Amino acid sequence: MHDAAHASAAHDSHGRTDPTLYLIGAALAAYGLAALFGWPQYGRDLLVQAQAAHHAPDHAATPDAAHPPAADHATVSPPLPTVLPFVLLLGAIAVLPLTPQFSHWWEHNSSKLLVAGLLGLVTLAYYTFFHRHPVDLHFPAHATVAPAAAGPSWSTAVTVLANALLSEYVPFIVLLFALYCITGGVRIEGDLQATPTVNAAFLGIGGLMASFIGTTGAAMLLVRPLLETNKERRLVAHTLVFFIFVVCNCGGCLLPIGDPPLFLGYLQKVPFFWTLSLWKPWLITNGLLLAGYWLWDTFYAQPRERTADIIRDVRAAGPLKISGLWPNALLLAGVIAAVALLDPSKTLPGTTWHPWIYLREAVLLTLVGLSLLLGSREVRRKNGFAYGAILEVAALFVGIFICMQPALALLNTHGASLGVDSPRAFFWATGLLSSVLDNAPTYLVFFTVAGIDPRDGLLGLEDARLVGISLGAVFLGAMTYIGNGPNFMVKAIAEQAGVKMPSFFGYMLYSFGVLLPIFALVSYLFL
Repeated sequence: MHDAAHASAAHDSHGRTDPTLYLIGAALAAYGLAALFGWPQYGRDLLVQAQAAHHAPDHAATPDAAHPPAADHATVSPPLPTVLPFVLLLGAIAVLPLTPQFSHWWEHNSSKLLVAGLLGLVTLAYYTFFHRHPVDLHFPAHATVAPAAAGPSWSTAVTVLANALLSEYVPFIVLLFALYCITGGVRIEGDLQATPTVNAAFLGIGGLMASFIGTTGAAMLLVRPLLETNKERRLVAHTLVFFIFVVCNCGGCLLPIGDPPLFLGYLQKVPFFWTLSLWKPWLITNGLLLAGYWLWDTFYAQPRERTADIIRDVRAAGPLKISGLWPNALLLAGVIAAVALLDPSKTLPGTTWHPWIYLREAVLLTLVGLSLLLGSREVRRKNGFAYGAILEVAALFVGIFICMQPALALLNTHGASLGVDSPRAFFWATGLLSSVLDNAPTYLVFFTVAGIDPRDGLLGLEDARLVGISLGAVFLGAMTYIGNGPNFMVKAIAEQAGVKMPSFFGYMLYSFGVLLPIFALVSYLFL
């Protein structure tokens, strides 16, 4: 018989079922009902038809419904002031935690959702009442949507909302949710002595894992044992900052599944193993970060620890033990397979069948449900597993994805006129915008601006530009807390564990001081 340590993770200490399972069940039932009506299949068919028309030999001479003539349906980017809600949201994330009058209020995820939602509504209000030009629709297939002839243009606002939520936010948050929940059922237990070498080893292993199970998966798997190893120390924040640098960002550029921008490049026909060509900048960047961390911790942080804390750390040290691998290791492999294979724009390998729209997300939610049902409740309890960190990311990023739509539209329209031409310029332009915008759509914008067509082979300047775009999107996502989804999640988990993390601007002092010199060297050596 199973004892308490092996009880189902789907039930709490009183035997109640985790409400998340009901929500997952409701979402899967809704998807099944939609499939009975043929909606996911219809969306898939629209996407496949649009792709076929786009790649047809006479595509340039024979426009179709998915790609209307530019003369008749010219899209116009919104004016620059429409970026203001996005700027205000970034300002709220940066300033409110530091303001005594609002800091406690801002701690609640409902407060974050309120601010993000209100600013998102301001952006949608602009498109409803003031934007009198067609807008591009990206979900499920490309189309151009004309505004209403008079009065509120609800179709324009719905198009922008669909781009933000259906095309970008839903796949983003479901993948993060799946990795967060499944890795939360795995526990690397034990309290190693928190020496600079041990901590650097955590960062190095995580940086390598990031390319193979994704930055989110590696971060969620290792952040808790890293925190436990360092729980006797007082000076821990710098370790978590370097963890964000390496594991949540810079480690994830060797394979397309490592970071969302590279996966989008794979969907744009970049060869799967092309990213392995980035191994030299990957090695130099992460090697310098690990060396910098080791020197910082050895000669600055650890000598400032109290002797009593060092003694407690030595006495508490013990070997590592991994629990919860069943069924979560298998389910994590399922996540990677689903992300790699169930893309509706590509056929399932060995078949001519394109997966339905959102089938990937339905599979991911199923894997989460299995993890909660079959995994150990005791492992999650020891991990301090809670949904607060992922809910914080979900609340903030729903506003970020909506509010950044005008900024992305401006980039799409004016990106070619920015004077970005050399690989080095693409690295910095992509990277700096990836620091404050989601790095996946930013990658695609500059992918288009660079005129990259992998179907013709990546040679010469085209290959060099793609190197710059890829490295910029992945590496410079580490510059701010919002540059990549795992950054905020690690911050939230660390704060729940009692670590006083740097503020938004405090974190940027680290990133400007540590990362910018390394990135400048990388751009000089490789671009």
